[in-house]
Amino acid sequence: MTEFFSAYMPYEAAWLLSTVIGILLIALPLMLAVAMIIYADRKIWAAIALRKGPNVVGPFGLLQSFADGLKVFLQETIVPSAANKGLFLIAPIITFTVALLAWAVVPFDVGVVLSDINVGLLYILAISSLGVYGVVIAGWASNSKYPFFSAMRASAQMISYEVSIGFIIICVVLWAGSFNMSTIVESQKGYYGFLNGHGFNPLLFPIAVMFLISALAETARAPFDLTEAESELVAGYQTEYSSMAFALYWLGEYANVILMCALNALLFWGGYLPPIDWAPLYMVPGIIWLFAKIFFFFFVFSWVKATVPRYRYDQLMRLGWKVFLPVSLLFVFLISGFLMLTRYGGAA
Repeated sequence: MTEFFSAYMPYEAAWLLSTVIGILLIALPLMLAVAMIIYADRKIWAAIALRKGPNVVGPFGLLQSFADGLKVFLQETIVPSAANKGLFLIAPIITFTVALLAWAVVPFDVGVVLSDINVGLLYILAISSLGVYGVVIAGWASNSKYPFFSAMRASAQMISYEVSIGFIIICVVLWAGSFNMSTIVESQKGYYGFLNGHGFNPLLFPIAVMFLISALAETARAPFDLTEAESELVAGYQTEYSSMAFALYWLGEYANVILMCALNALLFWGGYLPPIDWAPLYMVPGIIWLFAKIFFFFFVFSWVKATVPRYRYDQLMRLGWKVFLPVSLLFVFLISGFLMLTRYGGAA
């Protein structure tokens, strides 16, 4: 795209224009996807609970999310008198912005990526870790005990699962030999001669399951939604928020969920590759395969939320520190040892 525009303007301006267009081509569809995925979430919950779900606003209720967005947009933004006003208003902006930044390195197809950097996976890990700042700042700036308790839970929960996610990512990087997202996807071709995806590898399948569960905890989705436990926290860190400030948290949460679904697909299930390494399947655009896998994992997220009861806080901490941390560390040892024996002939 830069080469096309550079024929009509200086290279720097062409690069800037092409980058802005690339950002809009990702951000605008992502915002539409967030709106529709909220609708899909509610319909899946309704189906599992034998209810109808949204079905009035628009055909089949498809415009329900847009009606809800318009409603919160027209409401007044109320800032508590005792709150730190600056931090109170900037916290939801941080959460929403961070949720979008990670998509810069996500490959949608061969060569279809905004920034194909060599440390793409490290970038995603760093960006996803920043999301907790919006929650912690909101809890502290609200000057209310319930949001503050929620913020403390969020920080402890993030630390617990970020450590195990880090070890899981080390396993993937060791196997792929790169931090580049496109290289990681391409390294998943041809397991057993006909399957695409690290998840089909017996050594990597257990950590794929662990990553899925850790992604649920990372995004504070049920059964790990301790930051929003209504039974003891009223509503969680966003208790004092209203209008668009509340909506930004809602949108940021779902954007993070879609990102984690995309990471599950990219790291373990072939990303934009078809599930079977068969030539006719490559005629389907890679972005279609990626979106299909993202929607499948989102269905799993919704299914779990509708069926699994919430964990207690001590159970959450025990799972993170006493189960996932030692098991993920064990798999780093096993996978690195296996690769040393098979790829390097046992040479140290």
